[in-house]
Amino acid sequence: MKKIMSGNEAIARGAYEAGCTVAAAYPGTPSTEILENIANYKEIYSEWSTNEKVATEVACGASIAGARAITTMKHVGLNVAADPLFTIAYEGVNGGLIIVTADDPGMHSSQNEQDNRFYAPHAKVAMVEPSDSQECKDFVKYAYEISEKFDTPILFRTTTRVNHSKGLVEQGERVEVGVRPYTKNNKKYIMTPANSRAKHPEVEERLKKLQEYSNNCPLNRIEWGNKKIGIITSGISYQYSKEVFGDEASFLKIGMSYPLPDKMIREFAATVEELYIVEENDPFIENYVKTLGIKCTGKELIPICGELNPDIISKAILKTEDRKMYDVDVKVPPRPPVLCPGCPHRGIFYAISKYKDIIATSDIGCYTLGMVEPLNIGDTVICMGAGFTAAIGFEKAARMGNRKNKIFGFVGDSTFFHSGITGLIDAVYNNSPIVAVILDNSITAMTGHQENPGTGKTLMGEIAQVIDIEKLVRAIGIKSENLRIVDPYNLPETEAAVKEAYNATEPFVIITKQPCALIKEVQKKRAHMYSFIHQDKCKKCKACIRIGCPAISFKNGQISIDRSMCNGCELCKQVCKFDAIEKVGE
Repeated sequence: MKKIMSGNEAIARGAYEAGCTVAAAYPGTPSTEILENIANYKEIYSEWSTNEKVATEVACGASIAGARAITTMKHVGLNVAADPLFTIAYEGVNGGLIIVTADDPGMHSSQNEQDNRFYAPHAKVAMVEPSDSQECKDFVKYAYEISEKFDTPILFRTTTRVNHSKGLVEQGERVEVGVRPYTKNNKKYIMTPANSRAKHPEVEERLKKLQEYSNNCPLNRIEWGNKKIGIITSGISYQYSKEVFGDEASFLKIGMSYPLPDKMIREFAATVEELYIVEENDPFIENYVKTLGIKCTGKELIPICGELNPDIISKAILKTEDRKMYDVDVKVPPRPPVLCPGCPHRGIFYAISKYKDIIATSDIGCYTLGMVEPLNIGDTVICMGAGFTAAIGFEKAARMGNRKNKIFGFVGDSTFFHSGITGLIDAVYNNSPIVAVILDNSITAMTGHQENPGTGKTLMGEIAQVIDIEKLVRAIGIKSENLRIVDPYNLPETEAAVKEAYNATEPFVIITKQPCALIKEVQKKRAHMYSFIHQDKCKKCKACIRIGCPAISFKNGQISIDRSMCNGCELCKQVCKFDAIEKVGE
């Protein structure tokens, strides 16, 4: 049976058909939907882990115990998971182990454009790279076979376009491979220095065998066409190149991209007149080809920044003009990122915005958007958890520089569980007088409303113990007098907490508790709530505009609230000094 599937759906299907039994991940675009779809296959235990390192370690443990396991993450998540990756590369596997890294060329939803293909040679593990949905499914099966045959974890590298594009996928039946027997083996699975020294030569020998396999495996293939132009490519770049050149070029299509197939590359290069390397971002393949002493053209023509597309490749190599496929009469208006109407983060940001000497170290999540005018709350965004830890460093440096800024650090509830806890422990241990703000909106919001340890439900839909953030904070060592739990829709309460935090001389925590306005249950509850402005009372002072709600606008000399967008959070009503705003519905 054939079905139209995204790359993420197809990876999930591949894991199911290949007999995978354990799957773990932390949500992160563009990889999130893989686990969401795997969770539909009840033969596979699936979980949202607290972070990518935990997810990888869960998968590693399952693999050592004999199960086929998979963990998935966006590219920056592999930075978090690098510690177990590099060690499991030495230990090897029992059941097959796949680590999916979903790279994001063009940075559609990411803070950098790192090329994770370089993790494969760095960690000394095999890597496969599908180019469409069918290959996403098929390559999962190959990856498990390679993993078990060569005793190696597999880095399964995708990109946003592969993850989210859809194509026809031929489905098969699940093959039950069961769980392999586990035999205690300290020399293999306990990486003390003595054992690691013995394992390293084995890893190097394994790479030689993997390269020989790469030269003869079905994942790498030559497609002969016109031999004047030869293109070595992989992933989505192969699809773009095929669209541009068709049969007017020959292709070496790389599906197993580490170790690269040296013999195939030499054979292909010797047969074509001009050799081009077409790949997104860094010159991973190009650098290797050049180490073989082969003349080729790559990043001299193909840009290193951003996503590729057929037009870019055609203009770079064939020197063509822009291909105008179709014109659209209507221009889409720009839509800057902004906190949603009724977003519970808006109240705390508005309260803080009144203090002009506050430095705000933000984090990865919806609350990053607090940086947008008119709220303008945000000075740094580095990575998950750095909302707290960067605040600690900022405070130390500010004090040494004789600056009087008060430092507020922000993380969400899911980010707190991911990597915020350790930062708060650091602040308490080192007595850093920062204000740690935990924005608890009862969901992992920005990646699409995934469950987390504070929501009371697992990925598989089972009822779970709710991890109480307040109790955690108290256990870490925050004193009662330095802890405030507020409803961010209650502006006076929120402002009072901010004022106390601003004046505190010890680590201080504010927990805002109000669910995301886009949670379905919340939308249903607030469906008939909205606010409107009595125009006869409105003084056009624009105080309500300054909360930055996209439902409020000033047009033709009149301030109005879009009823279809408003959910009656009442923040605008609370800032209006003239009682011009009224809420409807309860």
